[in-house]
Amino acid sequence: MKITPSASVDLSRFAKPTEELEVFYGLPRDVKFCVKCNMSNQQPMSSNEYAHGKDSKKTTMSFDEHGVCHACNFNELKRNEAEIDWDERERELVELCNRYRKNDGTYDCIVGGSGGKDSAMQSHLLKYKYGMNPLTVTWSPHLYTDIGWKNFQNWLHVGGFDNFLYTPNGKIHRLLTRNATINLLHPFQPFILGQKTFVAKMAAQFNIPLIFYGEMPGEYGEKISHKTSSYASASQAAESEGFTLDYLGGRDVRDVLLGGKEIGAYMDEGVPLVDLAGYLPMPPDVLERKGIDFKYLGYYKKWVPQEAYYYAVENTGFEANPVRTEGTYSKYNSLDDKVDGFFYFTRWIKFGVGRTMMDSAQEIRNHHIDKEEAVALMQRYEGEYPSRYEKEFLDYISMTREEFLETCDRFRSPHLWHVVDGEWKLRYTPWNPQGTR
Repeated sequence: MKITPSASVDLSRFAKPTEELEVFYGLPRDVKFCVKCNMSNQQPMSSNEYAHGKDSKKTTMSFDEHGVCHACNFNELKRNEAEIDWDERERELVELCNRYRKNDGTYDCIVGGSGGKDSAMQSHLLKYKYGMNPLTVTWSPHLYTDIGWKNFQNWLHVGGFDNFLYTPNGKIHRLLTRNATINLLHPFQPFILGQKTFVAKMAAQFNIPLIFYGEMPGEYGEKISHKTSSYASASQAAESEGFTLDYLGGRDVRDVLLGGKEIGAYMDEGVPLVDLAGYLPMPPDVLERKGIDFKYLGYYKKWVPQEAYYYAVENTGFEANPVRTEGTYSKYNSLDDKVDGFFYFTRWIKFGVGRTMMDSAQEIRNHHIDKEEAVALMQRYEGEYPSRYEKEFLDYISMTREEFLETCDRFRSPHLWHVVDGEWKLRYTPWNPQGTR
C-alpha cells in the first residue's frame, strides 16, 4: 500500500539539510545498523509507561565500538561456556523450585501469558518437568484473533493448566487505546500496562510466592546483565527503567499518565478512579511484605524462540497462523490480538524499526538465518500496512483511515523520513545505510 503525506503535513520540515532536520523522542541523530543483525540504533528500549508523554525521550539500543548491538553481544554470551554454565543454571532452577514447591494443593508459582509459544513452554516446563503447580493468568488482548483464542484454549485444555482470564472494562480500554494512539501513537499501551502489572496483583491476591517471566530482557537489547535473574525490587536501582517494581516512584496518582494523559484529567472529566485502577501497578511495599519473588525462566534455561514454538506445538497444541503475519514473514509470533499489527506499524513510523527487522534480527542472533537473507526479507515485508484487521482496529479507536494516517504523520521524525515521488520513504535502511539525502 502506497502511503502519501497527509494534506496537513508541513513538508518543509522534511526537506531541510541533514544537519538541520528535527529529531524526535531523543533518538540518535546518526542512524546506524548493527553489523551482525541489521538492528537499528533507533530501536527504543523498555520505558516506564506511567511517565510516557508526548515529549518523553527514549533510551535506545546501544552498540559497541565494533558496531555490534547489545542484543547480539548478549545472545553470544549464551553460547560462551566460560560465562554461562547452563547445567549449573538448571541446578539453580531445581533448588529454586524445591524451595518454593508446595504439597498442599495450592499454587506455588504463577505464569502470565496468552497461550503463545513462550508462555506455553514456560508453564509446561515448570509443571511437567520441575513438578511445580503454576497458576496461569491472562490479561485479555484488545481484540482476540481466531487463532489467538484457539491457542489460548489449547494451552489450558491440551497443556492442562488452571487459568484466570481478566478482561478490563471495555469502554475504558477503548478510551485509553484511542488516547494512546492520538497522544503517543502507541495503541498497544493499555495492553502493555496490564501485561506488566496484572501477574503481580494476582500473585498478591492468592499469596503465590514466586512469579516466573520468560526470556531475559537482554535478549532484545535491554541493558540488563546476563547475571540478573529477576526484576529490581523497590529498594534497588533498576538497570532499565522498564524493569522495576516501583513504577510510580512516589508520585501522586493524579499525575500518573495513561494514554499520554494524566489520571487527574480523566477524573476531572468524570472517569472514576476505580475504572482506571486496573491499569495501575501493585504497591511495591505490598509485594515486598508478602515476600513475592520475581524470576526470569530464561536466566535458568537457554531461550530459543524457534525451539519454544516446537515445544508448544508438541505439548500444548499450539498452532501457527494459517497465513503470514502482516509486516513480517513469520507465522508464530504475536498472534492473539488484532491490534498487534498496528503496534508494530506505529513503531516503524516512530523509530524506523518494523516487525521484519525485529523478527529477522532475532533469528540472526539465534543462527537461523544470515544477514543477507534478513535484508531480502525486510525489502519485501518491512513496513507493510496491516490491512487484515484494519476495519476492526479503526472501529475500536473510532477513527477513519485518513485520520489514523494523519496521526501517524504527526509522529514521523524528519531525521528518519522524507518524501520520494509523493510517497513516504525511510532515509536510511540496512541495504542503504548511508542514506538518501
